[in-house]
Amino acid sequence: MTENIQQIEKSRLERIFSSDIWYSFSRNPVAILSFIVTVGMILAAIFAPLIAPHDPFNLAAIDIMDASLPPAWQSFGDPKFLLGTDDQGRDILSTILYGARISLMVGFSSVIFSMVVGIALGLISGYVGGRTDAFIMRIADIQLSFPAILIALLIDGVARGIVPKELHADISIYVLIFAIGVSGWVQYARTVRGSTLVEKNKEYVQAARVIGIRPATILRRHILPNVMGPVMVIATIHLAIAIITEATLSFLGVGVPPTTPSLGTLIRIGNEYLFSGDWWITIFPGITLVVLVLAVNLLGDWMRDALNPKLR
Repeated sequence: MTENIQQIEKSRLERIFSSDIWYSFSRNPVAILSFIVTVGMILAAIFAPLIAPHDPFNLAAIDIMDASLPPAWQSFGDPKFLLGTDDQGRDILSTILYGARISLMVGFSSVIFSMVVGIALGLISGYVGGRTDAFIMRIADIQLSFPAILIALLIDGVARGIVPKELHADISIYVLIFAIGVSGWVQYARTVRGSTLVEKNKEYVQAARVIGIRPATILRRHILPNVMGPVMVIATIHLAIAIITEATLSFLGVGVPPTTPSLGTLIRIGNEYLFSGDWWITIFPGITLVVLVLAVNLLGDWMRDALNPKLR
C-alpha cells in the first residue's frame, strides 16, 4: 500500500516537472525571481513574531527615548534598530514585518471573497441566461463605471455610519475586506460568464443534462474546473490591486487602525515626518509595498502568458 502511494506521488511529480507550465516557469528568470520574492515576503509576514527583532505592539518594551533613530548605518543610529525607529520608538523593520502581515491578510481575504462572489454569479449568469444574465451583467456594468477605490470608500463610510463609534476599531479589518472584496467581483463574474457560455454548449455538458444530472452538480463538477484557469490569473493580479487598495485606504485614514498598522498606515504615519528629515519612517515601508506589488504583478503576468494556449 505504501509503495503504491509513493508511486502515485512520484508520477504526479513527474507530470508536474514535465508540463509546459513548469518548462515556461523554469526558463523565465523574471518569473522565478518574482516567485522567490513573493513567497519570501509571505513567509516573512507569516512568521513575523518569530523573526522580528522586536515586538512593536508590546508597550512595555517600547522606549520613547529611542524615537526617531536613523538607520543603523547612519550616524546616531543604533545597531539594535537596523532600519531605525518611528516617532514612538518602534523598530521600523519589525513594524514592516507585522504591517506586511496585515496587508497580505487583507489582500488574500478580499481576493477570496471576490472570487467566491464573482465565480458564483458568473456561473449562474452564463448557465441560466435570460433575464437573470441581463440583471447580473447590468449590475456589473454599473459597478464598472465607478473606480474601485470609490466603491470601497462608500462601503467603508456606510459601515462606519451604521456601526457604533466604539466598535470601529474592532470591525475595521472586516469592513475593509468586505469593501475591497465587493469592489472586485466584477472581473471574475464577467470572465466566468464568458467561459460558461462556451462550456455549456459542449458535448460533455449536454450528455450530463441528458442523463438527468442537476444543474448545480453540472456547474460544480464539470464547468467550474474548466473555467478556473483564467480565474487564477485574475486572482494573482487582483491580489496586487487589493494590497494597493488597502494601502490607499489606510493612507487616507479609513483603513486599519493605527494600533495594528498595515503598510499603508505606516506610510501615512511616516509621511507626517518626511519633511522633518525622518525619511526612513515612510521610505522603507513604501519600498516594501512597491517590491511586494511588483513581484505579484510580474508573477501574474507570467501566469497569464503560461496559461494562454495561443502563446504555447
